[in-house]
Amino acid sequence: MINYPLPVLGFAAWSGTGKTTLLKALLPRLRQRGLRIGCIKHAHHDFDVDTPGKDSYELRHAGAEQMLIASHKRWALMVEDRRNEPPMLSELLSHLATDKLDLVLIEGFKNEAFPKIELNRPSVGKPWRYQEDPHVVAVACDDLTAIPADCTLPQLDLNNLELLEGFILDFCKLRS
Repeated sequence: MINYPLPVLGFAAWSGTGKTTLLKALLPRLRQRGLRIGCIKHAHHDFDVDTPGKDSYELRHAGAEQMLIASHKRWALMVEDRRNEPPMLSELLSHLATDKLDLVLIEGFKNEAFPKIELNRPSVGKPWRYQEDPHVVAVACDDLTAIPADCTLPQLDLNNLELLEGFILDFCKLRS
């Protein structure tokens, strides 16, 4: 299990289930509650946050192993780190400034050992994973009748943001 000084809670689901959409809806609600939230997202494909033609993109592609770009509003660090496997979640967490956060929400990393909510939409047609993952602390589904009868975990309505927000707030209180 990941050892981290802040509450860490993940959202694990098959592609197409709506992890990012859910996080985009929950983040403003949690911010309104005063939480300072960090997010880490697992990307399955080659990705880039720079735009071709921009200076940071051009410098990184010219050979900079690390490219930090900053303004009065934000800064971002891009690190070229070619490996056979993606970095472990614990390594990525070490890059966050814990003194400026109250909670870290994780999208993906479903095979790693940390608390997570499993999201499932029967319309996506994918199996449940909670039986195989002892780190799933709750399940959320857009059809509660589709949750297997043997599931003893907290069961959340994937479309009920208030309920999901409440679960996350309670989780933070327990882990703080």
